[in-house]
Amino acid sequence: MSQRIAFLKGHGTENDFVIVPDPENVIDLPPAAVAALCDRRAGIGGDGLLHVVRSAAHPEARAMADRAEWFMDYRNADGSIAEMCGNGVRVFAHYLQRAGHATAGDLAVATRGGVKTVYIAGNGDITVGMGKVLLPEAEVTVSVGERSWPARNVNMGNPHAVAFVDDLAHAGNLFTPPPFSPASVYPDGVNIEFVVERSPRHVAMRVHERGSGETRSCGTGACAVAVATARRDGADPALTGVPATYTVDVPGGTLVITEHPDGEIEMTGPAVIVAEGEIDAEWLATALR
Repeated sequence: MSQRIAFLKGHGTENDFVIVPDPENVIDLPPAAVAALCDRRAGIGGDGLLHVVRSAAHPEARAMADRAEWFMDYRNADGSIAEMCGNGVRVFAHYLQRAGHATAGDLAVATRGGVKTVYIAGNGDITVGMGKVLLPEAEVTVSVGERSWPARNVNMGNPHAVAFVDDLAHAGNLFTPPPFSPASVYPDGVNIEFVVERSPRHVAMRVHERGSGETRSCGTGACAVAVATARRDGADPALTGVPATYTVDVPGGTLVITEHPDGEIEMTGPAVIVAEGEIDAEWLATALR
């Protein structure tokens, strides 16, 4: 890394990301570099990193290049790989529009969770087709201190455990992963959402994202929460033929989630770019020693 590296900083409902444009996939971003960049005191700071690469230039995305020009190579704040990030896709799409790689309207984005369909609206809101949910039958329990709750096992291309609680404060500080059992259900860890009712089809949540700790928002988590709440309410669009829409408040704002009768889930919310600049290569080299 002998040259300075361009970056941007953005967020979707305050789920914030370091954005590194690298169309030809020439920048080496080992886990330690990602963790240094996402460090909130010694680095730029973020819940994760969006590595912007052309699909044809990345070995994990070449098979999707005929369907999506751009690949969201997403990393958690600790440098670990993640399959998908719903808020990240919105910020990724907003960056592509800002950089002139996309225009308002439809856009396809390749992710490790598959190709996602995106719609960039004229008012700045971005809708992401999040794919279909899986509802594994495994029973799960999550705990915080002396309290334990049954959790709904939901997979949105990444794993979630959704627990309904009486008070969001019962989730504790969420600095460390809440214990869950049985451990075999999530061998690679899990995102855990704690949910309270606000009003009909309106809930609020807090989340511990694996690899990042508590975040201000989680797009796949909001989708998982909406589906789990719908099933708790007895609503299954596949059976009723009627879409189910839920408003999900997160600490950083509000997302609107719709599950359609064909099983497809859409998430709508804002995306913001707040800054851009250059990463000092000497600093990064020093941080990696």
